[in-house]
Amino acid sequence: MLGALGLLRSKTAFVYGFKTERDHIMNFTKADTFAQSIVLEKSMGPNPLKLCEELLYGSQIPAGSVMLDLGSGTGLTSALMAREYGFTVYAADLWSEPGDNMRFFESLGLTNHQIVPLKADANALPFATEFFDAVVSVDSYNYFGRDPQYLGSCLLPLVKHGGTLLFAIAGMVRDCHDNLPACLTASWTPEQLEYMHDMSWWRNNLSQTAGVEIVDMHEMSCTAEAWHDWICCDNEYAQGDRKAVEAGALEYLNTIAVELRRS
Repeated sequence: MLGALGLLRSKTAFVYGFKTERDHIMNFTKADTFAQSIVLEKSMGPNPLKLCEELLYGSQIPAGSVMLDLGSGTGLTSALMAREYGFTVYAADLWSEPGDNMRFFESLGLTNHQIVPLKADANALPFATEFFDAVVSVDSYNYFGRDPQYLGSCLLPLVKHGGTLLFAIAGMVRDCHDNLPACLTASWTPEQLEYMHDMSWWRNNLSQTAGVEIVDMHEMSCTAEAWHDWICCDNEYAQGDRKAVEAGALEYLNTIAVELRRS
């Protein structure tokens, strides 16, 4: 039997197709190695495992790379990257407890040689310059990266020259803050929606930073599926967001994939 996530996935895949700009159908062979019970329990927003797998699809980051998972939450994306990609991951988050996350990682058979969880403010990350081969940030960059000075002053110095930064940013198809549709305000206030912008807004934001190249920026194909997985979760935040999704919010929302390279 499919279960809640599998049933929704079958239904939404039939409707939306989930085809990426790279003409590839995402089967999520890595994300689907995690038990549905874990995804339902630990998700803090649209399915982070699927967002992360699509974000990393086609990347040339080799196994063994030292990776920063920025805004790692409860550790789902960190576990995915360590277990399925062979990265050495530093799981940095301000709101989760490192001890809880380490116990979760250990329950999956992962060690502190594979993942290091820590509590850290994105504006004051405790790492040496050029420490990381790459950075991944799934569904969190829009909370601290809207200041165009952030990338160059706080994050880019931590990445090696030639290193990669990959962001999956919750966004809008087109900015509509001046005329918010009722389906969006069914769940979120105008102040909350200020965290979400469209692709042109983010291109302008990121292009202001010297020493970094925008390699690629596109809408992710799994947005609808990731959102439908999220509203299956049994917590008050997911149930609150369900009102907007059921009212048609996905017509206005997307997820923006960003690939940057430090020069």
